[in-house]
Amino acid sequence: MSLPRPTLRTLTGPLAALLVGVTVAGCGIRATSVPVDDGPAPSRVACAIEHEQGGDGAPQAGPDGELRIALVCSGRVVDVRRQVPLRQGESAADRLAAARTLLAELRREPGPREQEAGFTTAVPEDLRVFAPDQDDDSSALRLSRHPNELPPFALAQIVCTFAATTIADANRQVLLGGPSSEPGKPLKLYECGTALRTTTEAAETAGVPF
Repeated sequence: MSLPRPTLRTLTGPLAALLVGVTVAGCGIRATSVPVDDGPAPSRVACAIEHEQGGDGAPQAGPDGELRIALVCSGRVVDVRRQVPLRQGESAADRLAAARTLLAELRREPGPREQEAGFTTAVPEDLRVFAPDQDDDSSALRLSRHPNELPPFALAQIVCTFAATTIADANRQVLLGGPSSEPGKPLKLYECGTALRTTTEAAETAGVPF
């Protein structure tokens, strides 16, 4: 008469624990008595709103005042569409008015849909833009803080938002400077390149002295 073979269901105590340890080891898994915390699961954000795809190109004007505004999402600068009442023109007054309107858009917190898609802004709330100094080129704009000293990605947001408007020149370059009281810091031409959009350190060396 043969006796039934013991199973893990019928074994208790130290013998069951030993068999469990042997089984786990046989599967190539190292047993541990300490809970392992691998941290939270990586978050995934869309960086796009509805069917809009965030791109790396310069913002483009659209119908009915629709513009692309550059915001920060998932470690890079991405464009989103917004309805902006922007009057564009070639005169210095029109360019300054457009720059102030766009900078106000960049300063304000993203809306609920933008936040849900993962967008934020790095542009300081107190940042302002002014007309060029008397000796500056007429296409220049001066910020209340030097462009290369802005928070990470703030410069990319400004340059990439300005790039496809009449604020930029024919080559989509933007001429910016800091406060006029800063000696030894010339105006610089900035363009919306991939490095500026994707690398936080790029702002420190961005721009070509004008």
